[in-house]
Amino acid sequence: MAAIKQFKHAMKPIKVGPITLKNRVQFAPHAINMVNELGEPTDEFIRYVERQARTGVGLLTVYATPVDRETGIDYDSEIDITTDKVCCSLVRLTEAAHMHDAKISIELVHAGRGADPKLISKDYALAPSNVPIPGQMQNIKVMDKADIDDVIAKYVDCCLRAKRCNFDMVMIHAAHGNLLAQFLSPLTNLRDDEYGGTMEKRFRFPLELLAAVREAIGPDTAIEMRISGDEMVKGGMTIDEVVEFVKVAQQYIDLVHISAGLVVDWRASFYTMPPYYQPRGMNVPLAKQVKDCPEITIPVSVVGGIDSVQMIDDIIESGSADIGVIARALIADPQLIRKNLLGRDEDVRPCMRCWGCAETFGSHIRCAVNPGMGMIAPYDEPGIAPVKKKVVVVGGGTAGMQATRTLVERGHDVVLFEREESLGGIMPSICNLPFKDDLRKYVKWSIHSTMNCGADIRLGVEATRELVEAENPDAIFIAVGSDPVKLPIPGLDAANVAGVLDVDCGRVVPTGKVVVCGGGVSGCECALGLAMDGCEVKVVDMIPDDKFATGLAGITRNMLYMLMGDHNVELLGDRRVAAIEEGGVRVINAEGAEEFIEADYVVDAFGMRPRTAIVEELSGITIDTFVVGDCNKIGNIKQANFKAYTMACLV
Repeated sequence: MAAIKQFKHAMKPIKVGPITLKNRVQFAPHAINMVNELGEPTDEFIRYVERQARTGVGLLTVYATPVDRETGIDYDSEIDITTDKVCCSLVRLTEAAHMHDAKISIELVHAGRGADPKLISKDYALAPSNVPIPGQMQNIKVMDKADIDDVIAKYVDCCLRAKRCNFDMVMIHAAHGNLLAQFLSPLTNLRDDEYGGTMEKRFRFPLELLAAVREAIGPDTAIEMRISGDEMVKGGMTIDEVVEFVKVAQQYIDLVHISAGLVVDWRASFYTMPPYYQPRGMNVPLAKQVKDCPEITIPVSVVGGIDSVQMIDDIIESGSADIGVIARALIADPQLIRKNLLGRDEDVRPCMRCWGCAETFGSHIRCAVNPGMGMIAPYDEPGIAPVKKKVVVVGGGTAGMQATRTLVERGHDVVLFEREESLGGIMPSICNLPFKDDLRKYVKWSIHSTMNCGADIRLGVEATRELVEAENPDAIFIAVGSDPVKLPIPGLDAANVAGVLDVDCGRVVPTGKVVVCGGGVSGCECALGLAMDGCEVKVVDMIPDDKFATGLAGITRNMLYMLMGDHNVELLGDRRVAAIEEGGVRVINAEGAEEFIEADYVVDAFGMRPRTAIVEELSGITIDTFVVGDCNKIGNIKQANFKAYTMACLV
């Protein structure tokens, strides 16, 4: 029997108001896009909640659910808890959590000024003051007393419905720039009546709402309040005011959940949902300031890049919080808690914090490193194939490794040919930038787990047609990747020109003035890395500079732009590279005029092209031939993994 690792705090029960959680791990609310047109959770949603509970968490929370569909919606795939018509499916949700001894909560929200004009039925949004958000509803109705009373009544109605549907807890969303946060924040509450002006008056509406909810649902249902410890914008609410508010609010709530930032402001969105540029546990210092206040006696939970039971244990040990809140790390590996308990930390599939799971418009949730996540059954958890087959995989990069692991999991005999002496493809070359720690962990895990998955892995062997045919395979996966694009630009082969892969991995170390040719994700991140190392960097591309790095999730891209600005990276769009000459790069601008950009080094980041010649050589050996990864279509890790996984599920 395997020994179980003993954590001092994280796996111990905790009492939160009227309920007791079996441990200190909470699954954070996050969008999954699994509701029907009536706002009911689908069967897939219920199965997803059951899988959340199966991870072993003590508490899970259903994501943002509007209490007012006339004025309060900001997202098009949210549960409609405003009507009894959804009660049957909500009861199924709570049952799915309870069968694994997890408590379940639901995050209740009103978007206020952040309401989406395409989704609300009124022609105005409600807010404490007339401070519209670009791109959202511009017609703002400043709330009067009748509006305030109506919103409170709607919160009460939805909380009572949640209680009837057996939710153990309700989460009142007072964070991230939603309506309650708009009243709390001096940035958005410009009123001079009883609901604005002084700090105490800004607190009035949220406190009235919390008091009404507590009175309505009684003492036997817990209340959690989510709040931004700091809104991370000039003039916004800071931790000192948050502490003062929690001192008063705790008479109505049982748990305070510390996040940060604003969803509704791009400058602060990457504090709300931190991408890989942010440090892990970034909100822990904010939570500690709440926890350190002797007048605050309720438990404190904290979210923000937490990725292990050990990290939660350390947070609790330091006196910073009582509960650690995780979403993405449990999406990446639903077995995280179990593996941590068994001491198998090296087997935990790391979350890259790429926010691929947030790029869900028009589809269910997807995960870059766990491609079964969000798939319909049985492809969410592929089982043993009905017929065992011999499968050859050619190429040990991202897609080849994913295909190999999935095929072995399905019970096939797999031979993997990789011409290099190690697995990984180009990933080891792109993960060495200073802000790529999460990617480095994923690359290490991917190689380790593939090498140990049970496949016959042959390194340093280039797969010729004859070699593959000799294996007599039933199916072939071709995953041979891509090569850098070679454009016919004079001077591209000069001594001071280096490929972006060589620069990223440190084989070439530019200094001084550097021009990066190519405004894609790799070019922009290379530019940021060089600027962080002290270079003077310019990025040039034919596309407009506001279209650079379009392959990233919006939150990640926003932070990349901010960081490039902070490090004085100059973005020069609408310019075609004409030649690389001594001392710099000659470009043609949108008006057709020549410009000369001085450079000591030039980085070639013009992109990649599929290795189609190898694909053609290996095609036709079997009927079941699958081309995956960059040799099929240039893409990112998420796209490569998803294609390889889904094709492997068909074999």
